[in-house]
Amino acid sequence: MSVLVGSIVMLGMLVIVPLGLGLVQDPALDRVRRLWPLFAVPGAVSLWLPRGDAATALALCYAAGTLLLASHAPRRLARLRSARPAEAAVLTALVTPSVAALALVAERFGHELFGFELGILALTVPHFHFAGFAAALVAGLVCRAQDGPAGRFAALSVPLGTLLVLVGYFAGERTELAGAVVLTAGMWTVALLTWRTVRVAGPDRVTRLLLAVSAGVLAVTMVLALSWALGEATGLPHPTLTWMAATHGLGNALGFALCALLARRRLQDLTRTEGTTA
Repeated sequence: MSVLVGSIVMLGMLVIVPLGLGLVQDPALDRVRRLWPLFAVPGAVSLWLPRGDAATALALCYAAGTLLLASHAPRRLARLRSARPAEAAVLTALVTPSVAALALVAERFGHELFGFELGILALTVPHFHFAGFAAALVAGLVCRAQDGPAGRFAALSVPLGTLLVLVGYFAGERTELAGAVVLTAGMWTVALLTWRTVRVAGPDRVTRLLLAVSAGVLAVTMVLALSWALGEATGLPHPTLTWMAATHGLGNALGFALCALLARRRLQDLTRTEGTTA
């Protein structure tokens, strides 16, 4: 696993997932959020070890944490009995880190899972932390805040696009392209709704800046995702995977996911403060 990809995955494990779980505002997730470092730190260490038994054992520790997190999805569904689009996005966010962890365990062991090359497995790990967990969660949070047709479209299309991309791994490049189109439509809708929030006078300057960066980055990085998927499906010239990791991957990790989640936390803190002083 390259230094760049490993660094992006570390950000997802150690920062993005616990930060995002706090934004769900579900007391049932408090325990797994407190325990998360016990799983994420070994997982992060595994990224920097040579492939083999030690790296695999540490990756399995992380996989155990993601399975614990994923187990909350059916329990949450049974408890809330909600079919709202925002809830579908949150449930997707709870499950997708386990897909990343499965790829991580196989890659650290040196096993070409389902016939996929180790390089593809390595890139699957950040994909399902950011296009899976972070994107779905942010879409759900946006839908909670702006529960109109656009918000509901974003909350449904991001999980659907993520699922189609996953199915495309097995069904072929055209299915993966369809997933990229659906995912891009959802993420651009998230960007549009985020930009509308920027224009509201309520958020402070730092929050508006974080929101603006996250929206602006999405407008660019999802074009790269589309161009890569289109090239894979049609044979047209398209960026290499190394270039995609350095642009699309890094941009989504820092510019979108981190900025968006920090902004949403600031917005939640502002809402709680206003509620306390009201």
